[in-house]
Amino acid sequence: MSQYKIIFTGPVGAGKTTAINSISDVPPVKTDASASDMTKSRKSSTTVAMDYGIMNLADGEKLHLYGTPGQERFDFMWDILVTGGIGLVLLLDNTRADPFQDMRFFLDAFDKFIVDTTVAIGITQMDLSSKPTIEDYHIQLREMGLKPPVFAVDARVKSDVSLLVQALLYSLDPGLEG
Repeated sequence: MSQYKIIFTGPVGAGKTTAINSISDVPPVKTDASASDMTKSRKSSTTVAMDYGIMNLADGEKLHLYGTPGQERFDFMWDILVTGGIGLVLLLDNTRADPFQDMRFFLDAFDKFIVDTTVAIGITQMDLSSKPTIEDYHIQLREMGLKPPVFAVDARVKSDVSLLVQALLYSLDPGLEG
């Protein structure tokens, strides 16, 4: 039985904890603390170390799901969490002031990991803000020389998050079956 590790990252409030909660087949481990800085204007608690869940695959294999803290002051956890990982799911909140800046920041922060593995990008909150569009993200990514899968996702919906994870796995091995 094989076990694999996928990392979820993105800015505060993008839906990392919610996404892991929606697809984990076990009750997720969360390390939330009360928000004490500008984060509290967006939500009452924030991840300070990691979130962790497990997704069981049909063949008995397991995906270990690790969510990073979104705040840069906890970035020391990012390097720890990517160790042994096979890919990165980047969640971006479309209602933030500059989601492209967020995207560039996280792609840059995880660039060495992404070069060795792959990335799939999920855009959350598109029901609240339809701009920028998915095509706008593709344009920005092409300008950066990247062509990862990009989807609008509702982090609360298991099938949305599952599709994003499947796209990541397919990017790693196009011969995989769904």
